[in-house]
Amino acid sequence: MALSPAEQEMVRALWKKMGTNVCIYVTEALERTFLAFPSTKTYFPHWDLSTGSAQIKTHGQKVADALTLAVNQLYDLTGALSALSDLHAHKFCVNPINFQLLGHCLLVTLARHYPGDFSPAMQMSLDKFLNLVTSALASKYP
Repeated sequence: MALSPAEQEMVRALWKKMGTNVCIYVTEALERTFLAFPSTKTYFPHWDLSTGSAQIKTHGQKVADALTLAVNQLYDLTGALSALSDLHAHKFCVNPINFQLLGHCLLVTLARHYPGDFSPAMQMSLDKFLNLVTSALASKYP
């Protein structure tokens, strides 16, 4: 399920349009994930999950950086995200379904902020991209 060149261009174009706001949208998607799927909070029991929490903002920046890396290395997502896969699989033991839930919430968040750009083709491209990221992040799980 590779992204076609046209799909890659759509993902890159939206990422470019988001510019420095990627972290804001990812942080919003993390908040949405924790609210909509409370079981995801089990991996962050020490976090204050109130809106605007410094921990969520810090993690949002890390996730935004990882997704930006993925957008810039679409040709080798598994290699680009290998260290993160190791970290999440072996150190943090995060359930890989949480990556899918976050991806879903990110789609909702981006659709909310970019309704004019969020055509069915854009949604499909982003969904495929996020599924590829999820697969890359889950690649080191036993």
